[in-house]
Amino acid sequence: MTAALWLMAVQGLLGAFDTAYYHEYKARLPAGGARTRPELVLHAARDAIYAVVFLSLPFVAWHGAWAALLALLLVTEIGLTMADFVVEVEVRKPVGVLAGERVTHGTMAIIYGAFLANLVPELLSWSAAPTGFAPSTAAAPDALKVALAALGCGVLLSGIRDAYAAAGLPGGAFPWK
Repeated sequence: MTAALWLMAVQGLLGAFDTAYYHEYKARLPAGGARTRPELVLHAARDAIYAVVFLSLPFVAWHGAWAALLALLLVTEIGLTMADFVVEVEVRKPVGVLAGERVTHGTMAIIYGAFLANLVPELLSWSAAPTGFAPSTAAAPDALKVALAALGCGVLLSGIRDAYAAAGLPGGAFPWK
C-alpha cells in the first residue's frame, strides 16, 4: 500500500502541474465558455473522484462493499479520462493540445496503471473483510500522508473551480478574460 501512496503523490504533483500550466495558463479553459464546458465538466467529475481517493486512502481502508465502491470509482475515473482524451481534441481546436501536455497525460496514465497494480491486491484483501472503514495500516511517513491530504484539498478546489466555470457563473473565468 505504501508504494501505491507514493505513486499517488507523483500522480498528484503531475496533475497539479498539468492543471496549473496546461489547463489554466496555456489553454485558459475556465475562460472558454460554452466551447470548453464539456472538458471542464469531465475535469470536475474526475477531480471529485481524485479528492475522495487522495483524502481517504492515506488514512482509511475500505472494507467489504466499500472496497467494491472504491473500485467502481477508480474504473469510473478511467472512463472519464478516456472521454477527456477524446473531448479535449475537439474543445482545444482553436489552441491545440500541446505536445508537452500529451506527454504529461501519457506519463500520468502509466503512473495510474502502476498505482492500480499496487492497489488492487489491497482492494482484494479489503473486499474479504466485513463492510466498513478501518484505520489505514500503510507504513507511510506522516509527511506523505499530509502531502496527499493537501493534494486532495487542491484537487477538490480545482474541481469546484471547473464546475463553477462550466456552469458559466459570474467570475468563473477569473483571472482570464
